[in-house]
Amino acid sequence: MRKWCSILALAVSLMVVPGAAKAQEGISRKQQERIQAKKAKDEKKAKARQERDDRIRHLNIQDKATRKRIKRHTKRADRRGSGPHRDGFFRRTFGG
Repeated sequence: MRKWCSILALAVSLMVVPGAAKAQEGISRKQQERIQAKKAKDEKKAKARQERDDRIRHLNIQDKATRKRIKRHTKRADRRGSGPHRDGFFRRTFGG
């Protein structure tokens, strides 16, 4: 009886070991990194697209005068950079 139990235990363990080894294979690390890099790139694109669409929708809501003012200030900010704003010489001197 004990001989049969040991043979049965040996047979069951031999069947389980290949299944456990197969379960740990999965996908390679390099492939996981590629998948994660592609996912991050797609998320970054989607976020940029969403921000652009939000900006356009915000401008469409504004009236014409506000859109012109935003455009003027954006151009000035592009010329001067991201530092603090300072009016030009004539505007400071004569207050135009």
